Amino acid sequence: MHIPFSPPDISDIEINEVIDTLKSGWITTGPKTKLLEKNIAEYVGTSKAVCLNSATAAMELTLRLLGIGEGDEVITSAYTYTASASVIQHVGARIVLVDTGVNSYQMDYEQLEKAITPNTKAIIPVDIAGVMCDYETIFDIVHRKQSLFRPSTDLQKEIGRIVVLADAAHSFGAVLKGKRSGSIADFTSFSFHAVKNFTTGEGGAVTWRDIPGVDNEEIYKQFMLLSLHGQSKDALSKTKLGSWEYDIVYPGYKCNMTDIMASIGLGQFQRYPQLLEKRRQLIQFYDKELSHIGDVEVLRHYGQNFSSSGHLYLVRLLGKDEEYRNKVIKQMAWKNISTNVHYKPLPMHTAYKNLGFDICDYPNAFSMYQNEVTLPLHTQLTNEEVKYVVKALNSILQESTWKGRDINVLERVE
Repeated sequence: MHIPFSPPDISDIEINEVIDTLKSGWITTGPKTKLLEKNIAEYVGTSKAVCLNSATAAMELTLRLLGIGEGDEVITSAYTYTASASVIQHVGARIVLVDTGVNSYQMDYEQLEKAITPNTKAIIPVDIAGVMCDYETIFDIVHRKQSLFRPSTDLQKEIGRIVVLADAAHSFGAVLKGKRSGSIADFTSFSFHAVKNFTTGEGGAVTWRDIPGVDNEEIYKQFMLLSLHGQSKDALSKTKLGSWEYDIVYPGYKCNMTDIMASIGLGQFQRYPQLLEKRRQLIQFYDKELSHIGDVEVLRHYGQNFSSSGHLYLVRLLGKDEEYRNKVIKQMAWKNISTNVHYKPLPMHTAYKNLGFDICDYPNAFSMYQNEVTLPLHTQLTNEEVKYVVKALNSILQESTWKGRDINVLERVE
């Protein structure tokens, strides 16, 4: 038995949508991308959405839209993938990393509040594994710190406080207190990468809440300009008879979504409620099977006021260290089970060490990382395969004499 970590779930529905696009004669940004934007906005409960080529582009363009740059500070979690922080560096602002809470994958909200200065322009909370952050607490903090805020652009003045830009790469479809991810933060960035719950192969989107005094069409127009070289007309508009001429308003970027990508997303939308329900069932089955194993802790995905998108299944091996965890991962691989780790904290990576960050300043993040294992979770997984994964993990954890030995001598789980 071989169990992959997170293969894409592509059916004939998505394939036929792509074929239709290929036959249409229009394969770059066009009508299907616009339709996907409309569907996303309706799904999450916002007025508009913008589809781009990645969640990273969505975050970076949002920072640029807000006019955040040199001399500004943006706060994010030390426990995340590099994209949450690299976009801050890209726009020339200063990265401020905050440790997680004790035994938490989310930022320590007390430390978050202390990290805010008059230079802070935005906070990028990270929704890990599909579970949304405590946005009510985050907004309470930015409102308490409102007197420190020093806007430097007209849009910042209209918002009047620090902007909350959600890194929701994992949480498309998640719900918190009756509201879907995408409608709670000021701006929200989604990822539709191949391993995500909802995929367009590569790709992403940004949504935003209505801002009093600001025209949503103007925000949409600025995203379009930023994502396509600052060009005043997109390719579809230029194809109209006699409409070749365009202007370059400013030197922009190139990160638009294509109709080929969007057509995969349109197919995914037709199945997405069922895909989310399948993930819920698998997580509940995992929870039940793992409840019989001692010294493991799993991330809670569902509760009275929240529902995860069920993107990743995170397990902590309580009381264990990094060396032990890594040996467990190797032994799981020997049993043909693909696992992963989410995440190696940013201060442990060379790029962030070179920026002056030290993991010793983030003890809670390191504590979460050192014994975390992410088990396979995808919509093609069966209950029998989940049982095999849990049985294999239990066998490895129960082997009390393997530390310091060659792990390949352990008995294979049949």
